[in-house]
Amino acid sequence: MLIDVFLPIGLLIVVAKLLEGVLSRFGLSSIIAFTLTGVLLGPATGIVEPSHDLNLFLEIGIFVLFFLVGLDEIDVPGFVATMRGRYFAAAIISVVISLMAALTVTSDIFGIDIGLGLDFDEALALAGILSLSSLGLAAKVLADSGTLKQPIGLKIFTIVIIAEIASLLVVGFTIGEHGHDLDFVAVATLLGKIVAFVVVAWLLSAKVLPVVIVFLQRILNVPELSFGLLLGGLFLVVVGAENMGLHGTIGALLFGAALSGLSQGVRDDIMPGMRSASEGFFVPLFFASAGLYFDMSFLDLAPEVAAALVLVPLAGKFAGSFIGTYVTRIDAPFALATGLMSKGVAEIAFLLVLLEAGTISNDVFSLLVLAMFGYILFMPAILNLVVKRAMAPDRPSKRTSQHPSQRLSLPEAVTPSFARYALEGIKVSTVLDTTREYPGSNTAVAEFLHTWTVPHQHDYLVVDDGKVSGVVATSGLRSIRRGSDATATLGKVMRASTLRAAPDEPIHDALERMTNASQTVIPVTDPESGRFLGSVTSADVIHLVQLMDEIQAELTQMEADER
Repeated sequence: MLIDVFLPIGLLIVVAKLLEGVLSRFGLSSIIAFTLTGVLLGPATGIVEPSHDLNLFLEIGIFVLFFLVGLDEIDVPGFVATMRGRYFAAAIISVVISLMAALTVTSDIFGIDIGLGLDFDEALALAGILSLSSLGLAAKVLADSGTLKQPIGLKIFTIVIIAEIASLLVVGFTIGEHGHDLDFVAVATLLGKIVAFVVVAWLLSAKVLPVVIVFLQRILNVPELSFGLLLGGLFLVVVGAENMGLHGTIGALLFGAALSGLSQGVRDDIMPGMRSASEGFFVPLFFASAGLYFDMSFLDLAPEVAAALVLVPLAGKFAGSFIGTYVTRIDAPFALATGLMSKGVAEIAFLLVLLEAGTISNDVFSLLVLAMFGYILFMPAILNLVVKRAMAPDRPSKRTSQHPSQRLSLPEAVTPSFARYALEGIKVSTVLDTTREYPGSNTAVAEFLHTWTVPHQHDYLVVDDGKVSGVVATSGLRSIRRGSDATATLGKVMRASTLRAAPDEPIHDALERMTNASQTVIPVTDPESGRFLGSVTSADVIHLVQLMDEIQAELTQMEADER
């Protein structure tokens, strides 16, 4: 009967949104409100019980949730751009140590068996989930406290996004329907499937779908056309992932990640409908449904088992985070390690996937969901406190901000996702440098290396007669030796570049193109005449973050003096 299907759905959504409004007055996360709704209407009162029809909507909610995680938090080009830096090394060290610590309790490979009875790939999947960091939670905490646009915010954002993607790769390898033997052939086959799926999904969603949407909108007059195409495309991608032996959630995640590089104009057109549907229906229903499976059965677990499942991954996560930032000599290691401890949202979703698959029992699921509640509740306050303590030694002086060579502690590249979070509304013209001088194609390589290069900048424009002739990278020049190559000019070693930015476009669109092309500089031209106006480099954006920090500090000091 319809009443048996829609009554529990209606109750869950209405109570979830009302409870969200109530708990938000106390500063509590909407995820807690949604999950608590399921607990209240499910195990606590018995008003709503899990059913096949409800689980169908639950599956849809999972896919939409992971699509949004991929869209907002997964920045593959930014991940690749950071691979040569200390932040990448610190994040990977953190993930490896955290993963090893979690494996000590989820598997018996280290001689410790707490009775979970998991095969190795299942144990690795659960360990990967316990090793995740939440960029969404960290970014929200930093944004709410006003520190996301400051250097400490850039540092935490960069290291968390690397760690999150690395952990998601581990989960992606192990959570699919691929059996229980992770030998070399199985791993290679699964890796091939993931790579093939990523390539196809990226080509379709990043290259084909935006063009198709713009074209169809121009010739058709259909309300919410882009929303329908996007939602339908999501489900088709999920089906494709399942047919390739990957879990549908990984397909949804990759689909969102592939679309994360859309220009702001296209995103503004296609995303309002998706966000309204997800935030008003799918996500509340998903976490409320997750609450239906939460019960007090975790109290039946042996105390040492419960303590091991919660405390060992917690200790391993923090130890790995601190060691990673400390050994790579990144300043403010305690603040960065605390940022890496942000977690809770994606973990609950993945835990529910494992529960539905029968991988973990209800008592383990309930215990770990409760632990995630602890992270969601307490980590924002802890992160705010730690960041405030790190701010005084972290804030550079005006003299420091004027010398890139003294910005050794900051990441060498700004990821496009950081710009979307922290630099929203900032145009290319804000960062545009119109005073910079540029070498010409007749400049000798030796002279260029001696005169024109500056620390922490890898790419340089070559300009002749007010027009961009190409781009030259320092990485390929220092191998030129004396002799026949001693008189080589930039014209012989530069490469052509078709990248262009307009002064009135969002800075994160320009960063997106720079990152995709593995280039740290982009020429800015007049969109009508094509006249060369100047350039923007990654270092310019980092300098902007520092400048915003200094301005905010001065405003704060002025307000304090007035009082």
